[in-house]
Amino acid sequence: MKMDFLCFGGEDWWYHNRGHIDMQLMRNFARGGTVLYINSIIMQKPALAQGSKLIKKIIRKSKSMLRSCEKTTAGFWAYSPVSLPVHHLPLASRLNSAALKWQIERIKKKLKIIDPVMWIACPAACPCALQISSSAMVYQKTDRYEEFPDVDAELIRSYDRTLMARASLTVFVNEQLYNEQKNLCRRAIYLDHGVDYEMFAFAKESGYIPDDIRGIDRPIVGFFGGIDDHTFDYPFMLEVIRLLPDVSFVFIGKASFECSQMKGMANVHMLGPKTYEQVPHYGKWFDVAIMPWRRNRWIQSCNPIKLKEYLALGKPTVSTPFHELNKYKDVIFEASSPAQFAQAISQAHADNTAQKEQARRCKVADCSWQSKALIVLDELSRCCGLDTAEAAAKILQDQLPACDANSVKI
Repeated sequence: MKMDFLCFGGEDWWYHNRGHIDMQLMRNFARGGTVLYINSIIMQKPALAQGSKLIKKIIRKSKSMLRSCEKTTAGFWAYSPVSLPVHHLPLASRLNSAALKWQIERIKKKLKIIDPVMWIACPAACPCALQISSSAMVYQKTDRYEEFPDVDAELIRSYDRTLMARASLTVFVNEQLYNEQKNLCRRAIYLDHGVDYEMFAFAKESGYIPDDIRGIDRPIVGFFGGIDDHTFDYPFMLEVIRLLPDVSFVFIGKASFECSQMKGMANVHMLGPKTYEQVPHYGKWFDVAIMPWRRNRWIQSCNPIKLKEYLALGKPTVSTPFHELNKYKDVIFEASSPAQFAQAISQAHADNTAQKEQARRCKVADCSWQSKALIVLDELSRCCGLDTAEAAAKILQDQLPACDANSVKI
């Protein structure tokens, strides 16, 4: 008995980091049935002031929409339906939702998906998702979506409230947000994030070291992930770098804003975005890992997956404060000012030992994505009475091998 999922993803499989929770859970759910992953529905309003940045986004999204529905290396099917950023225009929004529904129903029919579990990781999908039949609806609440840049905050907030009220189950990854909003939901759980533990914890056993980091002077303080203006505290980081001129700072990931000052500093190496599979091999070369976050509502409600990835690597980690960090203060250095942050980096590097590295790995060793998927399936079985959830859980518990990496098109 198979269990199918239709996931409105929060990212684009073809262009974004593949460590996100929706992709990781769908990878596990694909072992027990057919999974269709809908690449992120456009949520931001187009802003002409973005200039070339907007043009690049349009080109990237257009390329994604031109791809057929393809089976990915993760075992699920990925599809980018044609959609427009018109949520703030009532008539256009209704027409857009109808067109989305037609495209998705067509693919569902080809894949023989009937009455799937609906998984919604992007609130902009709300108008379309509510029109599609499902055996259960799960809303993935990972952030305060209305705080995302360039969105219609009131509209996204209304989608968010509707989904919490209508979903069979709302999954939170931030405990503070869970406690604040669980009463707005029909049923809610605090799941937390997982980690691809084996990929990160055992990266050190491989002799592979990427050429572009191999020759950088030690010690290396590193960051991997998106360098985004609403999350990454750029002025804060500039000051930390100035305070540690004898330390090499390495940044792995795409910058969504101009970083000319940082790029011009002699001890900074911005190596750009890397594939998800490459990231652990860069991270294992860090002496200290960092998370220089802004102090805002978005960050206070976040739970960065990279925190567990840094710990799985065994790396001493320095971060600015945020709520979810409280559970890891025994293995993480916390600092609020640039001076404190720089001092913490020096201390983290000087005090590191093999025993401390092992303690960090142990902290997240039982947080695999498979274990998180089993929690969700158990909850769906109990709250929705889905026998298929029990069957899917049995497949995961039997630890079936990962899906075939060959790409198939329909």
